Amino acid sequence: MALSMDIQATYQQGFELRCDGRYAEAKVELTKVLQADPTHADARWQMGLIQGFEGDFDGSMSTLAEVVAANPHHLSARYDLAMTQMMLGMTDEAVSNFREILRQNPEHEKALQQIAYFQ
Repeated sequence: MALSMDIQATYQQGFELRCDGRYAEAKVELTKVLQADPTHADARWQMGLIQGFEGDFDGSMSTLAEVVAANPHHLSARYDLAMTQMMLGMTDEAVSNFREILRQNPEHEKALQQIAYFQ
């Protein structure tokens, strides 16, 4: 089996575990992905989400910001960063990220819903 297929399968397992709220198990799988491919943006994004779900909001924001800085077109990570910023009262930064999402994808439904609060 090709390594990339293994990485994708491991990522998918970590993603599903994260969605099920099984964060410790998800981190194990996502860490395997990041060890094999430190630039795997989706695995890093999922790790950032887990940090937030576990209450490490500053760590989550930092991880999500790193993902966005390295992958400016990763709109899911940018959206989750903006939502974290909103939750932490960083309204200007959140609005800036929502606007960037909409610049890249004017049809982004969730960003349209959020930006409506700041029009």
